Amino acid sequence: MDGRLVAFERLLNIMDELRAKCPWDKEQTNMSLRTLTIEEVYELADAVWNENDDEIRKELGDVLLHIVFYSKIASEKKVFDIADVINSLCDKLIFRHPHVFGNDVVNSSGEVIQKWEQLKLKENPGKSSVLGGIPGSLPALIKALRIQEKVRGVGFDWEDKVMIWDKVKEEIAEFEEKLKNNERVGAELEMGDVLFSLVNACRLYKMNPENVLEQSNRKFIRRFNYIEEKSKSMGKSLKDMSLQEMDQLWEEAKKFDKSA
Repeated sequence: MDGRLVAFERLLNIMDELRAKCPWDKEQTNMSLRTLTIEEVYELADAVWNENDDEIRKELGDVLLHIVFYSKIASEKKVFDIADVINSLCDKLIFRHPHVFGNDVVNSSGEVIQKWEQLKLKENPGKSSVLGGIPGSLPALIKALRIQEKVRGVGFDWEDKVMIWDKVKEEIAEFEEKLKNNERVGAELEMGDVLFSLVNACRLYKMNPENVLEQSNRKFIRRFNYIEEKSKSMGKSLKDMSLQEMDQLWEEAKKFDKSA
């Protein structure tokens, strides 16, 4: 028997035992698991970022446990079970890959993405909105990217990626105008447009905005940690240092940090 199937059956049997005999596992509901699931996904994302294969393996196991857990709860309510989850996924993958399981021809990953969005609309004819499937609770940065990817899938996109820079400049000018007029609410709205246009620029230049911002986050943390450690070695507190002194340490940190 395939070792993968043996391992999966073992997991299902363990889940049955836990649900029947463990007081904590018996108490769990979809809602009680929700925040734990979000945490597990972020832990997996950290492991992926750090390119730690051992941690990726462990965190994938934790995520898989949650999938099995939700399916077990659903089976107890007689609404669906893990087989329904897997078969539904298989059907969807086959339907959305006619260039693999059918006779369609595609020449690039861009064409795959465009057809993917079109097939999603055919798959759910009751959902007439292109943007209807975007989860409302997605973080704003990721949501902006998904919005732009989805409208691109139906042809609503820039003809030339360099055109985005005029849009970025336009949004910045509108933001500055609101600031100049002391229009706080208007300025916030325009700053949102600036960020949205920058996300669009990332997408057009094949950069993931979440990843590039996280690179900058981590770079800033490394360099600021250097300032803190250096100030301690000098017997000083950051609160007592001038901005000029901190800037000098920042420049030192940049020399030691070879990332950029």
